[in-house]
Amino acid sequence: MLKIFELIGRYFILMGKVFSRPEKMSIYLRRVVFEIEALGVNSIGLTAIISVFIGAAITLQMSISLESPFIPQYLIGYATRETMTLEFSSTVVALILAGKVGSNIASEIGTMRITEQIDALEIMGINSASYLILPKIIATVLFFPFLTLLSMMIGIIGGYGIAFFTGIMVPADYVEGLLYSFVLWEVIYSLIKIAVFAFIITSISGFCGYYAKGNSLEVGRASTRAVVASSITIMIFNLILTQLLLT
Repeated sequence: MLKIFELIGRYFILMGKVFSRPEKMSIYLRRVVFEIEALGVNSIGLTAIISVFIGAAITLQMSISLESPFIPQYLIGYATRETMTLEFSSTVVALILAGKVGSNIASEIGTMRITEQIDALEIMGINSASYLILPKIIATVLFFPFLTLLSMMIGIIGGYGIAFFTGIMVPADYVEGLLYSFVLWEVIYSLIKIAVFAFIITSISGFCGYYAKGNSLEVGRASTRAVVASSITIMIFNLILTQLLLT
């Protein structure tokens, strides 16, 4: 238990260093643009592929499960939209990105730690924590909401595609379900969640990598710890944010 409190304390101390005033704003802006491409743009393909198949699978499963004359078919489109909007495109996408982006951040910073590059930055008078982690946090918090919107749209298109090409339901009914009882707040709720999850993924992964010690094997362990800790924290905050924002 004391070990957990120690880790939490070190995490918040590191975040204090991360969010200190940048020395040169122009350098940080260039780093943010670079990290948006490295961590955000490069995740578009993975997000799109998973979303289109999940949207199609949800529609297919709902069509098979709700084969009843008493259940209107438009509810299938409604259920697909709600599933993609409320949970998959924010929480599940965040868990996927925790594996891809989180492990990348932890291994990158961990490698810099064990090769003493971080020590060299400190000797030059650079706040290494802020220089390495802050641009990543800003980049992911800004860009991950776009990935969530993309996931929602592609997942819904995937559902329409499976309805159109398989004929398992009438595409017009699917579209009617998409429009049925639409609430904009649900989209905003998902964007708020993914922004919080982006901060969690980046900060925890940066923390695990920053305090890596030893050899290359330790970098791998730090990467694993980052993914596990980020995933658990995401699930905890998913419950908290749902309670605060939807009730």
